[in-house]
Amino acid sequence: MSIRIPCPHCGERPVEEFEFGEILSPPRELTDVGEIAFDRAFMRSNPEGETVEAWFHSYGCRRWIRLRRDTTTDLILDG
Repeated sequence: MSIRIPCPHCGERPVEEFEFGEILSPPRELTDVGEIAFDRAFMRSNPEGETVEAWFHSYGCRRWIRLRRDTTTDLILDG
């Protein structure tokens, strides 16, 4: 089953039209440039439960949207 994301500009669309976004900020304890680059490239948060996410509608209106989603069930709680 595919996730359908409610775009306020284009209506409900399949998740394949969107790119997931995340604000990248390395932990403060990292000071080495190489460790910061590694953290930024590979270490993503993966929260379980309700979370607020940013999605870019790359194959539609080309706008960022924020939505609240339960990552354990993929249920969109607030669009």
